[in-house]
Amino acid sequence: MHSLFCLHVQLLLYQFNPDCFWVTMKGCGPYVVDEIEYKNLNAEMNQFYDKSYKDVDEVKPLTVEEGQICVVFSEELKCWCRAVIKSVMYCTDHYQTECFLVDYAKYIFVKSKDIRVALEAFMRIPYRAKKCRLFRTKPVTLRIDFCEDTAKIVPARRWDSAATRYFQNLLKATTQMKAKLCAVEGNTFDVFLYVTIKDEKVCVNDDLVSKNFARFEEAKENTGSCADYQENQTSLNAESLPMKIVNPAHAFRPVLFQEKMPTNLETGGNHELTRKKFLGPNFTESYCWPSVARGCDVVAISYQGNDPFLYIPPVLTFLQSGSCYKALPNRNGPLALIVCPGWKKAHLVFDLLKTYERCSRQLHPMLIILGQNKEEARSVKIRGCEVIVTTPYSLLRLFEHHSLLFCRLCHLVLDEIEVLFSDAIEQVFTILDCYKKAIITEEWEYSPHQIIAVGTRWNKHIPRLIKEFMNDPYIVITAMEEASIYGKVQQVVQPCMNSERTAVLLKILDFTHNNLQKVLVFTNSVKEVEMIHKVLKSNSIFSLKIHEKSECSLKYIIEQWTKKYSSGTHVVLVLTDDCMQSLRITDATCVIHFSFPSPGIFGQRLHSMSDNFCNDSSVDQQYTKARSVILLTENSNACHALGILHYLQHAEAEIPPELHDFTAKMLEAEEDKKFSRPLCAYLKMFGTCKSRTVCPDRHQINLQIDVCQNIPDKIIQTPGCVTILPLHIVNATNYFGRIVDKQKDQYTILAEEINEYFKKPSNKISVKNVEKLAFYGLCEKTLFHRVQVLEISPKEEENLFFNVKIKYIDEGRTSQVQSYQLLHLPAEFQCLPPQAVEFVVCRVKPIDNEIEWNPKVTHYIHHKIKGKLHEAKIVHTLGNTAWVDPMVRVTRLSDLKMSVNEYNIRSEILSTGLGTDNPEHIIQLQKLCGHIKFKMLMSKTSVAFLFWPLCGTLFRSFFSHLWLSSLDSHH
Repeated sequence: MHSLFCLHVQLLLYQFNPDCFWVTMKGCGPYVVDEIEYKNLNAEMNQFYDKSYKDVDEVKPLTVEEGQICVVFSEELKCWCRAVIKSVMYCTDHYQTECFLVDYAKYIFVKSKDIRVALEAFMRIPYRAKKCRLFRTKPVTLRIDFCEDTAKIVPARRWDSAATRYFQNLLKATTQMKAKLCAVEGNTFDVFLYVTIKDEKVCVNDDLVSKNFARFEEAKENTGSCADYQENQTSLNAESLPMKIVNPAHAFRPVLFQEKMPTNLETGGNHELTRKKFLGPNFTESYCWPSVARGCDVVAISYQGNDPFLYIPPVLTFLQSGSCYKALPNRNGPLALIVCPGWKKAHLVFDLLKTYERCSRQLHPMLIILGQNKEEARSVKIRGCEVIVTTPYSLLRLFEHHSLLFCRLCHLVLDEIEVLFSDAIEQVFTILDCYKKAIITEEWEYSPHQIIAVGTRWNKHIPRLIKEFMNDPYIVITAMEEASIYGKVQQVVQPCMNSERTAVLLKILDFTHNNLQKVLVFTNSVKEVEMIHKVLKSNSIFSLKIHEKSECSLKYIIEQWTKKYSSGTHVVLVLTDDCMQSLRITDATCVIHFSFPSPGIFGQRLHSMSDNFCNDSSVDQQYTKARSVILLTENSNACHALGILHYLQHAEAEIPPELHDFTAKMLEAEEDKKFSRPLCAYLKMFGTCKSRTVCPDRHQINLQIDVCQNIPDKIIQTPGCVTILPLHIVNATNYFGRIVDKQKDQYTILAEEINEYFKKPSNKISVKNVEKLAFYGLCEKTLFHRVQVLEISPKEEENLFFNVKIKYIDEGRTSQVQSYQLLHLPAEFQCLPPQAVEFVVCRVKPIDNEIEWNPKVTHYIHHKIKGKLHEAKIVHTLGNTAWVDPMVRVTRLSDLKMSVNEYNIRSEILSTGLGTDNPEHIIQLQKLCGHIKFKMLMSKTSVAFLFWPLCGTLFRSFFSHLWLSSLDSHH
């Protein structure tokens, strides 16, 4: 350690933290140079580089590289300055460097023409700017224990934003600043810093410790008492940091929230929240908001983990502090990046940002969803934008053409982390790598950098995220089932007959552990509690029991459970689920589910072991204390078994074949319940349904529903090219419309007759008694349509006029109309069956694992095809749905006696960059129908009426590349 001496210091940088701040020093000592010497040096450099050399090339460096010491011209200071080159960016006709001015502690950008060689004569005196840090003053953080509902102040690896901001405000408010130099390590000076505020002298080191922003680190060897140098300040010692236990919902309320925020944020934000009837943060938000607002890395797993409100308010609050970002490069780039799993969620987050951004300073948020067209990514301008909302794939496409995208990025939010890791794991880790590389430069030492990951489920890749990319993160898990996965609870499924459960329980309780074992046996009936307790006593196993009718008092059970037992003791408590809340047990080592749990009660039972959850991701599951054993019998609730199976698969537990067989039957039964539902829209559009277990629609063929309906018989008999008229566009590949007969279209004749009929006022007879599923006429502008009533609201039937939901049976769209608008439709106009057919364009799906079409491509296709005749090849039909491949717009050139193809719908979708090839589409439909065909053949029943065979690839490329499609001849 160097001898201590007092210095007057002056702060240089306005962006700093207790571990890195730059000063100039005045006084006496080995590291101090008189200010006059710096003035003389500055004058000599200016004279030399301005006038001494007429030939500039003689003092220009031959090469420029990072870390090189040189002299540069500062436009702001209007003088030549000593500098260290931090980075070099090459442009078309020159290169630009980012330099650190070593005498002024400033970062500036300099063009190559303003860089000169640093002569040895100008490097003799030390740099004027000195890098300092507070001596032995180390950061702390708040570690939350969500199980105990407590928080502890513990050592941290970096300063959080609240401590940094308090430190900055303290130094900015000072009228005088002094430092006592205690040590020098490399180029960094360790100091006790003293500031004078309103005539009161404060030791900054002590002040940070007393405010619980820091702790004092004891020296490894005895270097003498610090009290000798503290100028009557309270001495810094480990005892001055109380390790107090506090309620995490209120603990360490961030300085960022306590300080006076901009008026527009306080009043406008409160008004917006009041308008939305916001009553305050929920349980998870109470844990997350303080740590997010303090700039800490956060992982939050909660049942509400897909709600953006978990992070938007604290992130917006942090972004109000513009001073936190002053040290960042003066370039274009966002401060915050929110990565969502898909375009739909990105739109939701962006809308929320726009709503609450009105209450704060302008952040100019941007929603960026990019397809595969490179020109689109190249044309994106992000000037002035401070928040970007996007998806992983879109972000990487943007990054290809905007290489400085991460240069100012401070806050990276990963929304629905489990979905991101499931659908785009490679892309997410690429983004994290880019962010990690961007923040390793020196300027990031005193700039915030934060990663926030929120979701509803724990994911096996989150430990890697925490270990490689986060810095001492807050991990908040309020979903107890997910906490048990994080805590590495061993999950065991024990199949047995219902009559054998007691014997299996005794085997499980045949302990061999030397440690204290505290076991909970859960049942759902009082009778079972009494029976199990009796069996355990008869087998000399010490056990307690409690249920709603129990004679034992709650106090007695708690006393017995919490007693200090010697190592090797085994305590068993048999109980019903309704006793859990009263007992508040959290230190069990094993939970046995004697009665099969529902998914909801399962998490509550696991919470009883939360004290023994492992908090170290490096520990193997086999070495953890907590264990959960599920007894699976033939009487186990089938509905609950499905949920438990999904959980065990998610937890990567070993699953016995019996559970798979049990749930397979359950899944089949669940599908049978949906047998009268419509065929799943995703199955029709893409060939697969990602959410089959929760999807409310059918995923198998129903022979009664899937009979061809509005497809003309002659088309079924001789499948080929047809003319179709799309009238209602659902999305990019799904439309409703009519099949038009080129020779004699019956609907065209009927439509003319209907409109002619209703032209007479006497024929416009309003319907008095509206009936469900009945057909009526309806006037829309100047045209009359056939409609069918789908729904009549029960509450409105008694009103004179009421709303009814109707379907345009010849177009496929639905609407709400008033009952008085419905007109009596004569029987002769009802003879022609409904003409609306559903069309699905084959072999194309959304990019980036999306399950819904981006509105951009749907809007584009809507305007391109609605109301226009198209030629199509029907490759498959089911019910009222026809799959077409291809579908093209054909224009007849009457003068040249030929037809040309304007466009192919599938090709048009692909050209937007928002669609990609889906070769499995038809194959999946073949499998679906082939399964039924096999069943029908086995029962010797014809299925010709159901669907006609798929035509393979014979017509698949029809119209795809052909320009001249037909040529008429006079002969």
